[in-house]
Amino acid sequence: MRTKEEYMKDLGRMKKNIYYDGEKIDRLDERQMHCINTIGTTFEVVNNPEFKDLMLVKSHLTGEIINRFTHIHHSTEDLHKKQDMTRKLCQKVGGCIQRCMGCDAANAVYNVSFEADKVNKGKTNYHENFKKWLLRFQKEDLIAAAAQTDVKGDRIKRPADQADPDMYVHVVDKNDDGIVVRGCKLHISEASVSDEILVVPTRALRKEDKDYAVSFAVPGDYDGVIQSVTIHNLRPREHFKRGFMPGATDSYIIFDDVFVPWERVFLCGEYQHGGALALLFGLFHRHSYSGCKPAIGDIVVGTAALAAEYNNIHKSSHVRAKLAELIMVGELGYAAGYTASDLGKPEVFVPGVGLIPYGPGSYIPNSIYANVGRCITGENVYREAEIICDLSGGIPATFPHEKDFLNPELKDHLYKYITRNPQIAPENAAQFWRFVGDMLCSATGGIAQVGGYHGGGSPVMEQIAITSQYDIEARKKMVKEIAGIDDKLNKKK
Repeated sequence: MRTKEEYMKDLGRMKKNIYYDGEKIDRLDERQMHCINTIGTTFEVVNNPEFKDLMLVKSHLTGEIINRFTHIHHSTEDLHKKQDMTRKLCQKVGGCIQRCMGCDAANAVYNVSFEADKVNKGKTNYHENFKKWLLRFQKEDLIAAAAQTDVKGDRIKRPADQADPDMYVHVVDKNDDGIVVRGCKLHISEASVSDEILVVPTRALRKEDKDYAVSFAVPGDYDGVIQSVTIHNLRPREHFKRGFMPGATDSYIIFDDVFVPWERVFLCGEYQHGGALALLFGLFHRHSYSGCKPAIGDIVVGTAALAAEYNNIHKSSHVRAKLAELIMVGELGYAAGYTASDLGKPEVFVPGVGLIPYGPGSYIPNSIYANVGRCITGENVYREAEIICDLSGGIPATFPHEKDFLNPELKDHLYKYITRNPQIAPENAAQFWRFVGDMLCSATGGIAQVGGYHGGGSPVMEQIAITSQYDIEARKKMVKEIAGIDDKLNKKK
C-alpha cells in the first residue's frame, strides 16, 4: 500500500492536462493541496489502531491485505465496514473524504462486466479485463475518479436523439486494437488528483443508444483527456488556523477522440447492461452516502450545539427540539444504510420480477434502504443550514476579518463585544464563529450544500428508485383485505 508521500510523488510525475482559471497547472499546485491533504488521510490512517480494522481488508483476488477503498465487497460485514469507514473518515476531515467514488464504481463494474460476458457467451472478455485492472488498482493502492455524469445537452432528448452526439460520451470508432471515444463527463469529484478515471454510463439506454453503452478506464493524464477543474478551498487564514483545512475539486473531463485499448474496455455496445451499470453505480454510491452524510450530520449537530452554547441559549427548549431533529435525520440515514448493508446479497431488483442473482458473487446493498437513507439526508441539507443559521444569529455573516483581532486598537474591543457566554473564552468564541462562517457564508460552504443535495443522485432519483422497487401493490392488497374490499365488484372497462 502507498503512503501519502508516495501518492503525491505519483501525482507529481503525471503530465499536465488540467486547467484552472485559464491556466494549465501541475497536480501538486498549491491550490490543490487542501484536496490532496483530505484524500491523503485515507493513506495516513491505515495503520492507526483507531482505523486499522476498518481500513484494511484481504483481497479476494490475491489474499493480500489492501486498502478497503480498492476492495470488492463479499459479505454484509464488508458493506458494514465500508459504511463505518466512510463515516469515521468524514468525521476526521469534517466533510467528504473524496475517495468513495472509485470504490463504488469498481464494485458496479465488477458485477456488470461479468453479466455482460455471460450474455455474450464468451465473445467478450470484459470481466477478465476488469479483474486485471482491479489487480493493479489494489496492488498499487490507486485512486480512481468515477466519471458518470454526462453533460446531456437537450435534457428532453435521449443520447442518440441529440443534435450533437457528443453530449454523452460515446464510441466513435473501434478496431482490433481498441475503441475511440468522444464526449465530456462533468461534476467529477477528485479527478484532478486521481491516478485513474473509471468511466460508466449515466442512464438507462435503448438499442439506438448502444454507442453510449461504454465503460473503460484510462490514466488521469492520458492522451486526449483534458480536465477543466474547479477547486473548492475555504478563505485562507494566516493567523487563526483551523484544526483541519479541507479541500475538494471537481472536473469537466473532456475526451477528445481518446483511443482506449480493448484490455481497458469493460463494456462496449451492450445497451441493456449500460443502464444496469448506471443504476448499480448509483446504488453503491448512495450506500456510501449512508456513511458520509451521517458523519456530516455529526458535524452539524456539534456546530448547532456549540452555537447555542456560545450564544448562551443552550438550555432553551427550542434548542433541544432542533438538536433532536438534526440527530434523527443523521441517525435515520445511518440506520437505513446499515439495513441496506445487512440485507445485502449478490442480487439485484428487477421491476416486475423481484430480486434475482447477479454478478460473480460479490455483495450488493439493498436498493430500497440505500436510496431511503440517501434521500432522507440529502433533502435535509438546507434545513440543517437553516437550524445552524437560526441558532447562530447574524454573527457568522458579518464577523470581522482575522487581522482585526491582531490590531492593538481593535482587538480588546472585539473580544469584549463578541462575548455572549461568560464561561467561553472570547478567543474560542472567535475561532468558532470563523468556523460557522466557513460553513454557512463561504463559496465553498454553498458548494458543499449543493453537493450534499445532488451528489450521488438528486432526491427525485432516489424517489424513483424507491417507488419503482417497493411492492406498493402488496400494500394495497393488505389494506383491501383489512377493509373488506372486493375487487370483483369493481366495473371493468
